[in-house]
Order: sequence, then structure tokens, then C-alpha cells
Amino acid sequence: MDGRSARRDATRQKLFEATMALIAEQGFSDTTVDQIAERAGVAKGTVYYNFASKSVLFEELLRYGVGLLTADFGAAVAGRSPVDAVAALVRAELAFIQRYRSFAQLLLSEMWRTHRDWQQTLRLLREEAITVIAATLRAGVDSGDFAADLDVRLSASALFGVCLVVALDWLVFTPEQPIEQVEAAVLAIVRSRAAANAQP
Repeated sequence: MDGRSARRDATRQKLFEATMALIAEQGFSDTTVDQIAERAGVAKGTVYYNFASKSVLFEELLRYGVGLLTADFGAAVAGRSPVDAVAALVRAELAFIQRYRSFAQLLLSEMWRTHRDWQQTLRLLREEAITVIAATLRAGVDSGDFAADLDVRLSASALFGVCLVVALDWLVFTPEQPIEQVEAAVLAIVRSRAAANAQP
């Protein structure tokens, strides 16, 4: 990566974190480009240099955020057995949400808003992340580690959603609880279903 690309990625990371924090605090409509620029510590022109409008900024930052999560998923499952990979996916999602709590809150709320310009983009991005989970579950079914009758696609969506909701509940109500305990609780539920009727 050359110096210009590295600087652009660093700027986008600042804009991502600033935008997500502001929208979580006061909502999309009340968040201005001036506020985003100030929070990110960049000039207003820098925002418009990277993004044509606030809506484009938001859509691209959704893309960026889910892209980070999908990359974390890919790294988590690499070289692992299906059983270990599921545990790694749970840990990766919980850790991501712990790091980007505002983004997770936003992602959850935007999934319910079907009238947004970026709803189709969000749907496609969510599908990318869930596809990594589904491939892991499919490998587990094929290897006999998971139940032969496991609905892979639905279970992948359920795992993604469970981690998202559990993580937000954890961070809002019991943030003092170690991530290891939250991970263990999620995995206890997942394994009780995934292992049911699996081949011995």
C-alpha cells in the first residue's frame, strides 16, 4: 500500500468512527457534515473530497464497517476446523461490536428501516458477512460435526443476529462482564442445537 492509499484509509477510518459516534448520539438527520469533520479532526472539504454527500458518506461507511466485520470473520475461520471456526466467529463478532459499539447499534436499527436509500446496500453487505458463517456451518454439516438437518442459511442468520443482540445487551447492561463469559453463553446455545443429532 502506498503512502496516499494509507492516508486515505486512515482518513476514512476517522470519518467512520466520527460518523458512527455522532449518529448513535443524535441520529442521522441531526448529524451534520460540519460535526463529522470536527469530530474526525479533518477539514469539511476533506469529507466532501471523499464523499459527495452525507447520504453517500453514510452508505459508504456502512459498506466500510461491514467490510471490516467480514474481514474479521474471514481471518477468524482461516485454517480452523468447523467447530473451532464457529467459536472464533462468535468471538470475532463480539470483539468487533465491543470495539465499534456505535456502529453495531446503528446496524441493528437500520435493518428495520426499509425506506432508506442504502437499504439494498445494507442487505447485500449483511449477506456477505452471513455467507462466511454459512460456509463454516456447511463445512461442519459435511464433516459430521453438526446436525445433518441443520438449516445452514437460517442458522447463519440466527448466529449473526444472536451475537449482535447479545453483544449490545452485554455492553449496555453488564459491560463489566468479561467477553469470555459472553462468548461461552452464546456458544452453549449454539452448540446445543448444532450438535443435536450429529453423527457420533
